[in-house]
Amino acid sequence: MLDQERVRESGVELSELLEQVAAIGPTMAAHAARHDAEGSFVAEGVRLAREAGLLGIAVPVELGGRGATVGQVAAVQRALARYCGSTALATAMHQHVVCFAAWGYRHGERRAEATLRRVARDGIVLVTTGGGDFTRPSGTAMRVDGGYRVSGRKRFVSLSSAGDVLSTLFPTGDHGDRRVLSMAIPIDAAGVTVLDNWDALGMRGTASHDVCLEDVFVADDAVLADRPYGIIDPPLQVVIAIAVPIISAVYLGVAEAAYRAAIDAATTHATDPLIQYKLGRMAHRLRIADWALDGALSVAGHDPQPSMDTVAAVGVAKLEIARAGAEVCDLAMEIAGGTSFFKGSIIERCYRDIRAAKFHPFTPDRTLLHAGRVALGVPADQW
Repeated sequence: MLDQERVRESGVELSELLEQVAAIGPTMAAHAARHDAEGSFVAEGVRLAREAGLLGIAVPVELGGRGATVGQVAAVQRALARYCGSTALATAMHQHVVCFAAWGYRHGERRAEATLRRVARDGIVLVTTGGGDFTRPSGTAMRVDGGYRVSGRKRFVSLSSAGDVLSTLFPTGDHGDRRVLSMAIPIDAAGVTVLDNWDALGMRGTASHDVCLEDVFVADDAVLADRPYGIIDPPLQVVIAIAVPIISAVYLGVAEAAYRAAIDAATTHATDPLIQYKLGRMAHRLRIADWALDGALSVAGHDPQPSMDTVAAVGVAKLEIARAGAEVCDLAMEIAGGTSFFKGSIIERCYRDIRAAKFHPFTPDRTLLHAGRVALGVPADQW
C-alpha cells in the first residue's frame, strides 16, 4: 500500500508548479492561434513544458522526479489549457501514462523504474494509443521467437510528432481466446511511421496523427501486461481513475479561458442585464464543473484502487465538465458577438477545442450506460 503521508511530504508544492506554468504560459499563448490556423504541432509549448521539467513532475522523488500527485498534475494541465488547449491536451496524454507508471512502480512493478528514470533524467516523451484502442485494440500481434511481430494503424495518437516511446495495445490469439498485450515501442523503431494527417475541428495543434506499425518486432521484455480482451479489468480501472481527471482538467481550463475572454469582451456592456445574466450562468456552470473535478479526484484519491464505482464517478465528472464547457463556450460567443465568430479569436478556438471532450472514452451516452449498470449491480466490465 502507498504511504500517503510520504507522498505529501516528499512531493512538490502545487504553488511552485503553477508559478512555472504562469512563467511559460504567455509564450505558449502567443503561438496558439498560428498553430490552430495551420493545424501544426504546438512545438514551442511542448518544448517549454519539457524544459521546465513539467513533463516529469509525476515521477517519484527517489527516481529523480518531483513526486506530484494526480491532482497536482491535473491542476497543471488545467492551468496550461488557459493559455493553449492543444499544448495542455497533448501533454496530458504523456502525463497520465507517467502517472500510471508511477502508480505501478509504487505497487511493486519494478519494470516501470527504468522508464520513469528516463522521463526525469532525459525528458523522454511517452505517447499512448489507449484512447483509440481501449479494450478492443486494432491490429495484430503474432508470436515469434523472443517476442511478437505487430502490425496495425492507430488513430488519435496525440503528441506523436514529439514522442519517444509509444505505449500501445495489440490483440493476440484467436477470436475465441483473444487477449490484449500492452507494449512499449520506440517511435523510431523500424516499421513505425507517424503520418501527417491530423486535420480536425478543434485541438488542431495536438499532432494526433495516425501511427502505422508494419511488422514491428516487440521483444518479450517490452510487453508490459497481458489483459483480457473487451474487459475493463482492474489495471484498466486504475488507468481510467488516473487519466480521466487529468484529461477533464484540460477541458475545464479551456472553458475558463473562454470565460475570461468573455469578461474582457463584456467590459463595454457591463451594465447590460442580459450580459450580466449570461456571465452569471457561465460562472455557475464553471463552479459546478470545478466541483465535479474535485469530486473525481477525491474519489480516486492519491492512490487509486481498482473500482467500478470510481470508474463511474470519474466518468460522470468528465461528462459534467464536457457539457458545462460546451455551454460556457457557447455563451462566450454570444457575449462577445460577431467578433468571436472570426478565426483567430480565443473564444472561437475554445468553442472548437471544447468539442473534443466528448470523444475520449467513455462517450456521453456510454458514460451514462456504464453508470446505470454500476448502479444496478449488473456486470459493467464488458466493453
